Amino acid sequence: MTLIRSAALSDAAEYAYAATVPPGVRLVFPAGSCPLDEDGSTAAVGDYAGQAAVCVANLRTALAEAGAELTDVVNTRVLVASTSQDDLVAAWEVVRDAFGEHDVPSTLMGVTVLGYDDQLVEIEAVAAVRE
Repeated sequence: MTLIRSAALSDAAEYAYAATVPPGVRLVFPAGSCPLDEDGSTAAVGDYAGQAAVCVANLRTALAEAGAELTDVVNTRVLVASTSQDDLVAAWEVVRDAFGEHDVPSTLMGVTVLGYDDQLVEIEAVAAVRE
């Protein structure tokens, strides 16, 4: 995979602006990663950063089951149930730090509600694995 940056676009973004995958890769489309514990209850109720951390951990598990890892991810979308930019940033910082130097193209969105009781964060991702 190649992460693409552009000198013509703002350098304020904390991620690459695009990604490409070469021929011969297998794409992995995990379900949205939610902040759920093994028993199905929502973790870190009321804590945007805490829920983002659980989402990242659950995403790592789902990717591993598919033979992938975070460094194989080519795109993410981070959904945050809030109208406060501070809440979005709190969740984003956890996700950004988890990906480290593998700063894939990402979209950070505030949404009105997510699917589980007390859910504040969900992470969507697409990964590309060389066969």
